[in-house]
Amino acid sequence: MSTANTTPVERESVRFARESGRTGVVIIGAGINGISTFRDLAMQGIDVLLVDREDFASGATAASSHMIHGGIRYLENGEFRLVKESVQERNGLLKIAPHYVKPLETTIPIYSTFSGVFAAPLRFLTHKQGKPQERGAFLIKIGLMLYDTFSRDGGSVPRHRFVGRKKSLQQLPKLDQEIKYTATYYDASVHDPERLALDVLRDGEAAHSGARALNYVEAIGLDDEGVHLRDRETGLDFHIAADVVVNASGPWTDLTNESLGTDTAFMGGTKGSHIVLDHPELLDATGGREIFFEHSDGRIVLIYPLKGRVLVGTTDLEADPRQPARCTEEEVDYFFDLIGHVFPTIAVDRSQIVYRYSGIRPLPHHDDTAPGFVSRDYRIERRKDDGSPTVFSLVGGKWTTFRALGENLADHVLTELGRQRVASTVGVRIGGGNGYPRTPRRRMEWLRQNVGDTERGRTLFVRYGTRAAEVAAFIDEGDDAPVVGDALSTRELAWMVEREQVRHVADVIFRRTSLAFTGDADAAAVQAIAEALAPLLGWDAARIESEIVDTSTQLREAHGVDIDAGSVPAGR
Repeated sequence: MSTANTTPVERESVRFARESGRTGVVIIGAGINGISTFRDLAMQGIDVLLVDREDFASGATAASSHMIHGGIRYLENGEFRLVKESVQERNGLLKIAPHYVKPLETTIPIYSTFSGVFAAPLRFLTHKQGKPQERGAFLIKIGLMLYDTFSRDGGSVPRHRFVGRKKSLQQLPKLDQEIKYTATYYDASVHDPERLALDVLRDGEAAHSGARALNYVEAIGLDDEGVHLRDRETGLDFHIAADVVVNASGPWTDLTNESLGTDTAFMGGTKGSHIVLDHPELLDATGGREIFFEHSDGRIVLIYPLKGRVLVGTTDLEADPRQPARCTEEEVDYFFDLIGHVFPTIAVDRSQIVYRYSGIRPLPHHDDTAPGFVSRDYRIERRKDDGSPTVFSLVGGKWTTFRALGENLADHVLTELGRQRVASTVGVRIGGGNGYPRTPRRRMEWLRQNVGDTERGRTLFVRYGTRAAEVAAFIDEGDDAPVVGDALSTRELAWMVEREQVRHVADVIFRRTSLAFTGDADAAAVQAIAEALAPLLGWDAARIESEIVDTSTQLREAHGVDIDAGSVPAGR
């Protein structure tokens, strides 16, 4: 084990950006919307630099409900444009990103026929929650009929269906016996949102040599020529001249503007928390479907199977972006209560929680509008001071519409630059969705021909889609050894460092793999990854120990997992 190199070495990518000193556009914030805008501009041949003070897709993008959805409940808000755009983008992502975006059968348990008929118009007109009142079958039926008109796209997803209590309980026998109906429709899930974001980013880098992305680099100021940046790895400050600056910082947009010298009050995000359960009985009870319903307090909540676990969420609470978002014990109690509401015979306790997470939605400032009625749509704010770069601030935005949002924001930038659009992202397949085999038979053939029909080959295929062939070829070029069983190896870590800008152990367990999400990031795995990364990143013994401590702290404080106490989640 090396004991040298205690001084951080500047990355070649940072050095190149620093020495070039200029680009056309700087995008601040490498969440999915900043990344989507980056790819779109790169496809137009625009020189663009994307920076984020943390890792790629590590903020609100990583704290989603893992859903790609049309937003059926936005109909009640009257946001028909957003619903139409959302279902179009959902249907598009099923085609262009089939390696990560999958159809999701969704069932709503219903307890009454006409409940909410009189309250719904008032909510529609005032956007105030009022006294919580459950939606009955009549309202849900109307909503789903409207949703079908937006959603079909020539049969991309099936129409909704309604069934009564008897058939509902035949299909999902663990449901509350008091239900009167269930309504089932289709949306989609994104199994690996951080990896999908990374795929979009890598496509952007490949589209244009002048498109570059840097993690762990923050914007610290703005002047007449461009943006002052700081490499958080080395502490080195540098300057990049630019014509346009895009602030895509999500819930931190106002804080970024403050660092750029402008006070804004665009944002008013709310906190959403989730828990992940290792609970075979609950997993089986879902029947492979998302259970989506309105709880007694009026919040929309969900229970659905993902990666052999059960994801339960979400809350909608006021939040301060200056403070870290955390899933509290009160929220856990809330989740247990809602599980008991839908599956009353299934017991759950804290020992079954393998992971918890929380994030802040990038919602616009909303005064006294109830959180559930705050628009999930987006807008673009422009600021132009004499002699300084134009600054666009993105306000709002959601996972599902990232492609369309990136296109819209890129069009604003192109207009500012006096450039014409030369390419469209509509229908352009993303990363490992290129050539993705759609049927089980073709998947088996693809595995045998490209990565091997083994546990390791299947792991690579799930993680990278068809890009797994490129990863497997890279692995075969050198000596390889397991790091975490079949889940990770030394050469794959080298790939992540060289091609995906991994800088820390946390990058690997939280965003390049699902180890943390599924509860498999134990003390042994964290140590093994740290030791395997050391020769790749020039770490000494002290840095290895620091990485282990930092990762353990993140797991414990942000995700309720205490690996220092025998690799069990907090509360066991």
